[in-house]
This record gives sequence, structure tokens and C-alpha cells, in this order.
Amino acid sequence: MNRKELVEAILSNKTLNHISKKDGDHFVNTLLDTVRKAVKKGDDVSLVGFGTFTKTRRAARTGVNPATGEKIKIKAKTLPKFRPGKAWKEMF
Repeated sequence: MNRKELVEAILSNKTLNHISKKDGDHFVNTLLDTVRKAVKKGDDVSLVGFGTFTKTRRAARTGVNPATGEKIKIKAKTLPKFRPGKAWKEMF
């Protein structure tokens, strides 16, 4: 499912069918942007029943170039992380 299909699925709910696709798309964009900014700032975003978005730090490490076998240094970096909530885990 891509963003357009997500917006259409949300708007297919009969309680939201009065909202335009443009407004629905704006809502999805705003939600995702808000989550990104909060996690980048270091805040956790928890959506009960869905999951939690967090910011995590990956330490520097040594890797191996698979083509040459040469050892390379991989820099430390910060990445987003998602942990699914209990309700989502139980679906599978």
C-alpha cells in the first residue's frame, strides 16, 4: 500500500467520507512529518495498540567488503527504530 492508497483507505471510512482527498493527503503528510520531527528531536512517539517510534544510536564497527574481503570501518550513526505494539504483534 502506498501513500495514495492509504489516504483512500482512510477516507473510505463512512465517518470520514466528507473529507476531500487533498485534505486527507495533507493529514497523512502532517502526521508523518510530526512523527519524524519528534523522533529526530529525541522524543519517543507511542501510539497505543500500534507501536512506538524511537531514535537509536548504532555504534561504530568494523565490516568486511564482500567483493574484496578488505576490512572497512563503518561510522557510528543515529537511526529511527519502530517497535510494534502488543495488539499488532498478536495479529500475526
